[in-house]
Amino acid sequence: MPKSKGKGGKNRRRGKNDSEEKRELILKEDGQEYAQVVRMLGNGRLTAQCFDGKERLCHIRGKMRKKVWVNQSDIVLIGLRDFQDNKADVILKYSAEEARRLKKLGELPDKATVNQTEKESDDEDCAFEFEEI
Repeated sequence: MPKSKGKGGKNRRRGKNDSEEKRELILKEDGQEYAQVVRMLGNGRLTAQCFDGKERLCHIRGKMRKKVWVNQSDIVLIGLRDFQDNKADVILKYSAEEARRLKKLGELPDKATVNQTEKESDDEDCAFEFEEI
């Protein structure tokens, strides 16, 4: 009989499904900027379009890495680096409701799309023609 290593299995690590209660809305400070995720790159990295007009390579911080899932077109708060202007660190992911509240407060520009992903249109020409049998 194998020796018990304790603490349970995968389900223990998964934790409880904590539904996000209303948390206080965190606004940007000096050295921080709002951004929208353009592309996920893998390995905890992403490309984000900042609302100051620059596109930056961002790194998801370790505390968020496996707990908070960041997707394309999410609104995030990033910490700017003093020594590298084209790189930043993701500090916080805003939920769709929080992003709408930020937009209403005037923190986000009007061009920001909240809770919408860019999907390819189905109207593109296909190389195959399908005929009914």
